[in-house]
Amino acid sequence: MRHYDRMPPFFMSLVSSADHWLFIASTGGLTAGRINADFALFPYETDDKITAHSDITGSKTIFRVSRGGKTFLWEPFSPRYAGLYFCERNIYKNVYGNKLVFEEINHDLQLTFRYSWRTSNRFGFVRTGWLTNHDNTPCQVEMLDGLLNILPYGATAQLQTAFSNLVNAYKRSEIEPKTGLGIFSLSATPTDRAEPSESLKATVAWQAGLDSARYLLCADQLDAFRHGWPVSAEQDVRGKPGAYLAHTILTLEAGQTQNWYIVADVNQDSRQVANLLQQLQAEGPSIIDHLEADIDHDTAELVKYVASADGLQVSADRLAVSHHFSNVLFNIMRGGIFADGYTVHKADLLAFVRTRNRPVLAAQAGWFDALPEKINIRHLYERTSTSPSADLARLCREYLPLFFSRRHGDPSRPWNRFSINLTHPDGSPRLDFQGNWRDIFQNWEPLAYAFPAYVEGMIARFLNATTADGYNPYRVTRDGIEWEIPEPENPWANIGYWNDHQIIYLQKFLEFAEQVHPGMLASLWNRPIFSYANVPYRLRPYREMLADWYNTVDFDWELEEAIEAAVADFGTDARLLRGPDGAVIHATMAEKLLVLLLVKLTNLVPEGGIWMNTQRPEWNDANNALAGKGLSVVTTAYLRRFIDFWLAQLASAETTGFSVNSAVAELFARVHTVLAEWQSSLQNGFTPQTRRAVMDALGEAATAYRHRVYSAGLPPEQVEMPANDLRRFLALAQEYIEQTLRANRRPDGLYHAYNVLHLEPEGVAVDHLYLMLEGQVAILSSGMLSPDEAVTLLHSLRHSELYRPDQHTYMLYPNRSLPGFLQKNNIPADRVAGSALVAALTAAGDQRLIIRDNAGNYHFNGTFRNAGDVAQTLQTLAQEPAYAPLVEAEKDFMLDLFEEVFNHRAFTGRSGTFFAFEGLGSVYWHMVSKLLLAAQECYLSAVANAADERTVSALAEAYYDIRQGLGFNKTPAQYGAFPTDPYSHTPAGSGARQPGMTGQVKEEILTRLGELGVSVRQGKLCFNPALLRPSEFIRQPARFEYVDLRGSRRALPLPPDSLAFTICQTPVIYTRGDAPQIELFFADGRRQVIEGTRLDPATSRHIFDRDGYVRLVQVKVRFSALHGASTADR
Repeated sequence: MRHYDRMPPFFMSLVSSADHWLFIASTGGLTAGRINADFALFPYETDDKITAHSDITGSKTIFRVSRGGKTFLWEPFSPRYAGLYFCERNIYKNVYGNKLVFEEINHDLQLTFRYSWRTSNRFGFVRTGWLTNHDNTPCQVEMLDGLLNILPYGATAQLQTAFSNLVNAYKRSEIEPKTGLGIFSLSATPTDRAEPSESLKATVAWQAGLDSARYLLCADQLDAFRHGWPVSAEQDVRGKPGAYLAHTILTLEAGQTQNWYIVADVNQDSRQVANLLQQLQAEGPSIIDHLEADIDHDTAELVKYVASADGLQVSADRLAVSHHFSNVLFNIMRGGIFADGYTVHKADLLAFVRTRNRPVLAAQAGWFDALPEKINIRHLYERTSTSPSADLARLCREYLPLFFSRRHGDPSRPWNRFSINLTHPDGSPRLDFQGNWRDIFQNWEPLAYAFPAYVEGMIARFLNATTADGYNPYRVTRDGIEWEIPEPENPWANIGYWNDHQIIYLQKFLEFAEQVHPGMLASLWNRPIFSYANVPYRLRPYREMLADWYNTVDFDWELEEAIEAAVADFGTDARLLRGPDGAVIHATMAEKLLVLLLVKLTNLVPEGGIWMNTQRPEWNDANNALAGKGLSVVTTAYLRRFIDFWLAQLASAETTGFSVNSAVAELFARVHTVLAEWQSSLQNGFTPQTRRAVMDALGEAATAYRHRVYSAGLPPEQVEMPANDLRRFLALAQEYIEQTLRANRRPDGLYHAYNVLHLEPEGVAVDHLYLMLEGQVAILSSGMLSPDEAVTLLHSLRHSELYRPDQHTYMLYPNRSLPGFLQKNNIPADRVAGSALVAALTAAGDQRLIIRDNAGNYHFNGTFRNAGDVAQTLQTLAQEPAYAPLVEAEKDFMLDLFEEVFNHRAFTGRSGTFFAFEGLGSVYWHMVSKLLLAAQECYLSAVANAADERTVSALAEAYYDIRQGLGFNKTPAQYGAFPTDPYSHTPAGSGARQPGMTGQVKEEILTRLGELGVSVRQGKLCFNPALLRPSEFIRQPARFEYVDLRGSRRALPLPPDSLAFTICQTPVIYTRGDAPQIELFFADGRRQVIEGTRLDPATSRHIFDRDGYVRLVQVKVRFSALHGASTADR
């Protein structure tokens, strides 16, 4: 990236195959550490502070250059001397994302300085410096180079943020003189308790490549060096922020480059420091060879992780290939990667079960003893079928041997705390994953395409964590589930249930499972091996929700305490719903799916959407004020896809009935009765009265079901539900869903995303909100639109106010203009002219409610935030005799006046009040990538259903128009960062923000598969790249370097007019051909040619099983069938 300093500062992340984390601004400011923010090398601050603190934290280099009898001061990358020299600054980042190089070329001094950041699992963080003399004469360079603001062990994020000056008082920085090893520690662990508190670990730093260097341990002498004054070596510095600066003099001959290394690591105990000291003494400069070898090994490990998830490709579009690598990398960083493919290690499985359910481990000891030390995951599933234990079947499916996962926290998301847990305290490998519900399941979706055998376990994990009242907890981890608890004093904390992710993420798993493993779902429909999460939330009765829809969830502290007490003895399965005997209650898949559907339907407001009454918003959590009053058309659209899938399954099912709990069966019957009773209104639409009648009936049905479940638990009685009853119910429910969706089509051909519920004395009205991109994505994904309707919507979207021309893409919502400070909180004088209360307050000089300025204009009290503050003030005034009768007469008027001034009824949350993240004017790249996937799904559906060629072509063009707006198709100046890196959002007037682990990566992995024409139909792997462009095929011979299923690096020659990728880590090469043809290369040396685009189920299964049976798949592609093929190609 040339001349990056001419761009606004941007933020980047550097990745590692180990537990390193490093976040760095283009200014050079950074934070880094291992595992989590409590083990930081540099202070963990928010990204704005890191960007601003580049001069005091991280890399620092100052040169005094002597040439021709003159001495020049040069401080690369510093703004201190801007304009003094003619300099050029560039940044380089490798495709793998684990190497970053800053470069400053000083054309006046004929010198170039570069420094890089890399990581080594063995040694820590590696900063390499290079200084090159481009002149034809030698020069002498006196330099200070190293690291500033190094944190000692024990300076946790909380201490550093709140008590940094106190922590400084404990800091001690020392040099071991023989090796130059810097040791940074605390003299004690800060505490106010009257007890000893040692601090017995340290941060270390050392250098290699600079002879005769002396060292500074703090920043005190930097200005002296700048002034040309002598500096003194430092041996022991106390009570100050630490630094590690090497001071030396270099002589550079003409054209010579000098390089050196500064290495730092955290969390080192006495043994580790002593061993490092011994190694430095014994090896001297040769330690560089070990350092570089370890860096190369870690890079190879990183590539191996990405390769196992099908992240390696070769195409003429190098940016697309690099972007795909980044997408896969960040996807597995959040969702994890399977540690040993499909191999389950018995010891880790036992550790997992021991954590989850100790009684089962004891009761099934014989079964576990009989397991081999290693077993294939499919064989493990099969073994559970021979046991009557539902717990065994459930736990073995929930066992997902993932590692490398972490939550998506970083300095631009300080509210999320990450932890990279790759090893146990003894250094042995640790399998672990953690993530918010809506994050981890979305990242597992593309992972399932690389590891299809685990999709059954992913579905089990999903369903087993849903509650009996139809929702899901906040977080999913290897150890089980977690939920939020009330924190009344924390304005950023809340309890409640999220909604829309539940249906669509589950649906994607179900669809993939049915295609890759036909019949698997049917085999689980009536198998009672699924559980319910026992989240201690209690949804209030329907009538209470209507009375206060912002407070609809009570927290059961007694249940919370009982659950946590049981966890200690039982295991984390104590967080699941259990029967009177303490055993986990199990349900069939049919029951689990039905509960989710019924709960959504009981919140259906006809023509409005799904009522969001669980204190949480949906995908866009910045629309947090929609919780309570909001109606989701988005979830309604996803329900349509969910029901359509069920209907298709039942159409071909041989099952005559489904086993469900009697409470669920009763809810089903009540909902069916309500829908049937008001079916006649579907034809002509609902009035406010009929809409209220449906809403009331459904709400009371849900209340009765919840009361039964909350008070007595799920009853043991099972009911056989006839398949025909379920078919009729689903068909009727679909009529309601589609009628609601059609009612939300706007005059411009686009669709509402969310509506606002408006309660009237005799009915329910639906108020529409402004246009949102989320609604268009949902309706396109629903499957309801015909191909022509999809084309119309996409064309309308392109010409809508959501389109942002400068980025050639779409905002979440139109960039509305908010009133400035002087334009808001103004009460027209005529509105209060007749108010006796205002007159009395004004006369008394009482400013508690309304104030009047010198110009005679009126305003509400400046401390008010919302109508609640107004109501509280009115209540206070009502206690005073002078105002009591006036408040009684005008209370409603004052509240209505406040609403008139501020229009809080249309308030959707922080989304409408801030200007970054999901705020006004922002492009949110995850939603754009969702739009890309939805457009692709419409295209593929049109092709599958033989839509006319013009419509198919229009959908393809719309797809590529959306794709063209993605970052990797932009210049760095347009994107505001490295274009191939994923970022969360782009605010108006700014570059990309929040690097790395965004949901965008998941959608684009799937769309990349779609572009390559890879799909699975009825167990058959298909290659039909109709959406692929001929320009992707390379023009010159190349090599495809990949990692085989054994973890070995391999390479395949690629001829001109070819490209390559992997599926389930099996290499696939596309070449030009006259007709579609597949050639298989088997591990035993055989070959097989198949005419057409599909493999048979047996061969496909070998690839899905990742067994190495198929060594290579070579596909001949007709260029004339590719998208945008030229006349010559045709």
